[in-house]
Amino acid sequence: MSILGNLFFALILVAGVGYFVMNVKKLIRNINLGQDIDRTDRKNERWNNMIRVALGQSKMVKRPVAGFLHILVYVGFVIINIEVLEIVIDGLLGTHRVFSFMGGLYDVLIGSFEILAVLVLFAVIVFLIRRNVIKLKRFISSDLKGWPASDANYILYFEIVLMSLFLLMNAADFHLQNVPGGFGHYHQAGAFPVSQFLAPIFDGMNHAAVAMLERTFWWIHIIGILVFLNYLYYSKHLHILLAFPNTFYADLNAKGKIDNLESVTKEVKLMMDPNADPFAAPPADAAEAPAKFGASDVMDLNWVQLLNAYTCTECGRCTSSCPANQTGKKLSPRKIMMDTRDRLTEVGKNIDANQGVFVPDNKSLLNDYITPEELWACTSCNACVEECPVNISPLSIIMDMRRYLVMEQSAAPMSLNAMMTNIENNGAPWQYNQQDRLNWKNES
Repeated sequence: MSILGNLFFALILVAGVGYFVMNVKKLIRNINLGQDIDRTDRKNERWNNMIRVALGQSKMVKRPVAGFLHILVYVGFVIINIEVLEIVIDGLLGTHRVFSFMGGLYDVLIGSFEILAVLVLFAVIVFLIRRNVIKLKRFISSDLKGWPASDANYILYFEIVLMSLFLLMNAADFHLQNVPGGFGHYHQAGAFPVSQFLAPIFDGMNHAAVAMLERTFWWIHIIGILVFLNYLYYSKHLHILLAFPNTFYADLNAKGKIDNLESVTKEVKLMMDPNADPFAAPPADAAEAPAKFGASDVMDLNWVQLLNAYTCTECGRCTSSCPANQTGKKLSPRKIMMDTRDRLTEVGKNIDANQGVFVPDNKSLLNDYITPEELWACTSCNACVEECPVNISPLSIIMDMRRYLVMEQSAAPMSLNAMMTNIENNGAPWQYNQQDRLNWKNES
């Protein structure tokens, strides 16, 4: 590659990585719009959780077919990035297969990359069939219409193109390496267990034309990788990067344990203390009452919940296991996460358009994106939390939004209000006085 080519490559690399870094900064800013929460405790458990769930894919394999195929794509994506490192070095220095000095190890690496590329192609094709031919129920739900459905397919097409370019690039390289007497800088380097069977398509072609094709595949491959990198910000496939911090900062408490609002807890304790003076000034160390109970918009959620929203893979395992959804209710835990992410993206664009300041837009997550009907359909069974392969908790968002409805708007459903009134008056959810409270047995 000429010096001009090296400079052009460097410009493309800087532009691609620079744009990605700019979007990552926006992403961090948007996540930090959430309320503060401390998730720095129990570090050993957090590291173990991240290694087991994000790196080890332990929850993916609960559904063996999808889990196995996903692991193929995941391992291929991680390991083939070593090959990308070589491409970057070659592009900057003008070398060709710079790691070939490793000899036999290099042969093993390239051979492994090619086998993985074929396995990735196989997995991606199966994924396309599952989505577009078999049409599994969780992939054709109403919450996956439009962009989400297209996004899922686009990334699979991306994978097919990138893996195919990699194999064609190697096939052309293999052909030129075996030209009698040699050709240019194409020296013997690497083992090609797959692409050697593609090399015959170049037989009979001019060697210079084959070299031009090899360079064309090389350029499109690396540019495609940079495009893919920057596409992640706009795609559900951002989980490729965020699954690791998301599992590290996941809630480690037992499922079903609901956190209490500190200000409410202290108020209740004060009311139950016979020696407390309700008119006394609060102590200096008293926690300041929150500006709002619960959440009506994304800024009311904590930053881990917003990280959850960006990490959502839209796989639909949560919704397919949700008993409310299975019985025809409107609730879809996947939609809860997608709506939260969409609203957060909208807020971020508002900030970008107004010199870093959010200008109220008369919209909110509640009602404009998520309806009370969806929230009250939840049974709080934690099935969605248990099923999520990257430890996302749609339930925590649902509970915070319910708190807002109850504590800020007094907007609980009539059936729930009746139950609370009965508990307050009768000590039981049913309309029996204290003497008849065991009559609930006759209800069945």
